[in-house]
Amino acid sequence: MKKRVIHLLEINMEYRKGILFVRLSGELTKNTIKQFQEEVTNRVEKNGIYSIVFNLEELKEIDLKGIHGLFYHYELSRQKKGKICICGIHNNQVGHFIKKSRLLGYFTWIDNELKAFQYVKI
Repeated sequence: MKKRVIHLLEINMEYRKGILFVRLSGELTKNTIKQFQEEVTNRVEKNGIYSIVFNLEELKEIDLKGIHGLFYHYELSRQKKGKICICGIHNNQVGHFIKKSRLLGYFTWIDNELKAFQYVKI
């Protein structure tokens, strides 16, 4: 009997004062990137959103596809002269992979959403 593995990504989005807050929990991997693109990327592109805060507090796993998904939003934001940042990296495995990928060379890493909101509004 084969064991079925279920890969989950939960996405909670809130648009507040010109900023899209994207809270990710679960896995942002090759198995969930399509869901991420359908929900987050489509919303950003269709609505002309240019400032985004990614909250990764509840993210348990990320891989190269997930990194590329986040980087794509950096490119979208940069083209529109918006601001983008990551907050809530508490999982050591996720933090290590993000640092190793050099994603933080492009994104601003901030402790929490309140500070991220203040950063983006400046």
